[in-house]
Amino acid sequence: MDFYMKLPRNKKEFALFMAVISIISVNIIAPLITCLELRMFSTDIWLGCYHAIPFIWLCVIALVLITYVPAEWLTKKIVAEGDSFRSVVTINILCTVLMMSVFLTVLGTWIGTGHISMDPIKGFHFIWPRNFAVSFAVEALIAQPIARWVLYRKHLAQDKKHPQEASAQTNA
Repeated sequence: MDFYMKLPRNKKEFALFMAVISIISVNIIAPLITCLELRMFSTDIWLGCYHAIPFIWLCVIALVLITYVPAEWLTKKIVAEGDSFRSVVTINILCTVLMMSVFLTVLGTWIGTGHISMDPIKGFHFIWPRNFAVSFAVEALIAQPIARWVLYRKHLAQDKKHPQEASAQTNA
């Protein structure tokens, strides 16, 4: 039932789900990683990141679309038929964040600094684990739960309007 109620049922809902997750994630992860990189937390640094957020957000959307199928494939290789909703979602988040964080460790640095350099590539093995951990925590604990809650509320409202369709789908 959780798969039906808390995940997208169609492309329109997938777009909503992706929008909620990406907007929350980009607005938390990029400033947080910047503060960690500069080893200083301040509102000035946090707010200073917002000039790059729209470009990073576009990059995130493109990477979600690029990594969606490979992440689904990898998730299916790891989880077993009948695994719980939480385990499937957690493994999917792990696979998605793993793939996206590899690219965004480099691309995010280039976008944030405004120039292409070898620095994020040279320091990749130091930078990436931290970026992965921050991204995984934000996705698993904040962004995705909120997005699933939004879809759950949307589906409850839809199913109240059309109870016959809802019961047919849950019985299928």
